[in-house]
Amino acid sequence: MSISNTQTTYLRKEGTKMKLVFTLCVSSILFGCVNSTIQQVRERETGIQVGDSVVVLGRSNRPSNEETEINFVDCVAKDLANGNNGLNVVSQQNFKDQTFPWFEPRTAPVKVNQLPQLLEERLLANRLSNLGIKYLIWLEGKTQRTSSNGSLACSLSPYGGGCFGFLTWENDASYEATIWDTDDGKTVGRISSDADGTSYMPAIVVPIPIIARVQNNACTSMSRQLRGFLNNDAGS
Repeated sequence: MSISNTQTTYLRKEGTKMKLVFTLCVSSILFGCVNSTIQQVRERETGIQVGDSVVVLGRSNRPSNEETEINFVDCVAKDLANGNNGLNVVSQQNFKDQTFPWFEPRTAPVKVNQLPQLLEERLLANRLSNLGIKYLIWLEGKTQRTSSNGSLACSLSPYGGGCFGFLTWENDASYEATIWDTDDGKTVGRISSDADGTSYMPAIVVPIPIIARVQNNACTSMSRQLRGFLNNDAGS
């Protein structure tokens, strides 16, 4: 039976649709589900002028179990700097080098309420001015595993090997950013970003991790809200 050119064109289009649907279905199962919440408290008006810079710092005193992950701090800083309306962000390492020794791990503030007194240091204030730092963003929080279930067993024999089982675990990413105006050493607001999600690892011979990217989600939400907040956007 012959197929007309019209039928051939229709079949090609339908084939394309099926491929697209298949791709979307595969993509949807590569990552676990994530729920996120963002909250904001504004205390004062903000705004970024030409020449103004910001710095994102994480709690890094040592030894401490409450240290904010460096990769999360870097993620927020990178997201703030990217895009057409990206901010001028001074890297955390460059900031610490230029303000030595106030923000070194063993001398850095442990709690956010210790910052006002620190910002009153005249020498530090001069260095902040030289760097053009208008706002200091202080991050606290971390990502941690809250629960896990299931089991996974792997074996190896002369005839082959493999893994069998099913694992699930839940991670929670909870962070809060306090924004300080370095001109007067006062807070202008706070933003919290929370994300939780469940990851899976089914294994029938080969383990297949399906990871919930909770920290990445918290970073994206935090940086988007921070950018709007600092620019004093009405929707922030």
